[in-house]
Amino acid sequence: MSDSTATLPWLVVRQDDNGNRYRVGRYATRAEAQKIADSLDGRGHKQLYWVERIGQNATAAD
Repeated sequence: MSDSTATLPWLVVRQDDNGNRYRVGRYATRAEAQKIADSLDGRGHKQLYWVERIGQNATAAD
């Protein structure tokens, strides 16, 4: 695990209408990442945003 992975372990991921997934950004805390995901999700676009912890394949629950 690199230093950046250790200090920015939370990802915001976007999935578009065609199922393509993109990393939006990396964040130090889950709360910070969730705030960004909520903000983007609230814009009314059809994309889906969620938060993941690096090294996990499923959406993080913590």
